[in-house]
Amino acid sequence: MRDRALLAAASRILARDRWSVFLIRLETIMGWHRRLAAHKWTRPRRRPGRPALEPEVRRLILRMAQENPRWGYMRIKGELQKLGIRFSATAIATLLRSHGIGPAPRCGPTWSQFLKAQASGIIACDFLTVETAFLKTLYVLFFIEIGSRRVRISVSTSSPDSVFVTQRARNLAMCLSDEGASTKFLIRDRDAKFSRSFDDVLASEGVRVIRTPIRAPNANAFAERWVETVRADCLDWLLILPPAPGPGSADLRGALQPEATASRTAALGSRECRAGRPATRSPRWTHPRVRESGVIEFLHPAGLAHARRAPRNPATRSPAPRPHAQ
Repeated sequence: MRDRALLAAASRILARDRWSVFLIRLETIMGWHRRLAAHKWTRPRRRPGRPALEPEVRRLILRMAQENPRWGYMRIKGELQKLGIRFSATAIATLLRSHGIGPAPRCGPTWSQFLKAQASGIIACDFLTVETAFLKTLYVLFFIEIGSRRVRISVSTSSPDSVFVTQRARNLAMCLSDEGASTKFLIRDRDAKFSRSFDDVLASEGVRVIRTPIRAPNANAFAERWVETVRADCLDWLLILPPAPGPGSADLRGALQPEATASRTAALGSRECRAGRPATRSPRWTHPRVRESGVIEFLHPAGLAHARRAPRNPATRSPAPRPHAQ
């Protein structure tokens, strides 16, 4: 290094015609000079990235994790801060992962386990809209028990006001009281049809009403899924007429009973066989659980509406548009 500095300084003193006495070319000397100038102005710098953990700290972190299996990296970080040692949680988690130490075990049940444990005390409710043959909209309020999937259907109405929903809440409260059910929560959406009196009636029975977030139908997934099932297996295959009083009128429970569905399917199959077409039937009705207990285990004595099958062939009919359920 000193020799290079001496030669570079001598090249500045001697004339250019005397440079031939040097054994080194001018380009080499100038390159040495540039590197010396760059080294003069170069500041020491550390390697990029987080500073490496000291060996003593690494051993301490591994010892904490091995002696306390329920401690995670956040707990270890807090314990190190008490000792005046500050490192990021990511560095601690990376060290534990590199030594094959997994995360701390879960302290409580998962979300799905919690819901299954609480399902017996939760009821969901929603409105089902039905378009009649004369394009009149009927609103049906139903309640579904999350634990047993038992559905309670109220009467239909074309104007669901506060008096209607409040009376349905009283009917539900009386049924739960007679059955001795311990219902703690009721899930509903933010539909304006649910008045304050509806919540007050349920609150008087010790049932807490939980409203779903705005425009979040998945928060009331059990009720929305039941609406889809009813439309796909029943309402899309029927023409609904306005309610007609009398012993011969059929309600929604009669339309959904497996025996009635089997008789209608058999009649439809005989007509299709005579026409040279194979009979079609929804696979849902062949499930053993449906054949034994039926789709709906409980129905309000006053039914939905008078239902008749559409004259059009369901095997070739395109599915009807499904109105949005509030």
